[in-house]
Amino acid sequence: MSPAKNKLSWCLQKAEKELKNNEKPRGLVIVKPDRNQALEHIKKAEHNLKGGIDFSKIGYSDWSASAFFYSMYQCLLAIAAKFGYESGNQECTFALIESLIEDKKISLDKKLLDKISSLEIQKETSTSTEIREEYQYGTKLSLNENLYKELLELSQKILSQTKEIIEE
Repeated sequence: MSPAKNKLSWCLQKAEKELKNNEKPRGLVIVKPDRNQALEHIKKAEHNLKGGIDFSKIGYSDWSASAFFYSMYQCLLAIAAKFGYESGNQECTFALIESLIEDKKISLDKKLLDKISSLEIQKETSTSTEIREEYQYGTKLSLNENLYKELLELSQKILSQTKEIIEE
């Protein structure tokens, strides 16, 4: 069983246990597939993407890193909603999307997913999760231009591919 499938199984069990204990689920919950909810996540992704662009325009590009990350994350939540899942945990969301890719249920490029975050440690490059954390919790006040452009383009690609997946 792949690491993503192992994590997915753990996430489903975690949420099931939490629901039985009347707790807010922090894993993955199986729900009815909901295209309308997926479209709402797309709207939020577009909103966050615009926010990332606007932050840069007003001199707050450090916040662009978070806005772009959450634009991409909302896309993943849109895909989850389309396939009948609600997620209360980022790692669970990543595991679900990776599993859907492995099962060829979605055509999202695995390399793009890995650029957002990976279940495996990446030494040679930073994921958008790591960049977001560095700029959200660190002291830097702006992204360098190349990093900004890379995150913007990645966010746009993820959004575009997600829209195609939702429409399939």
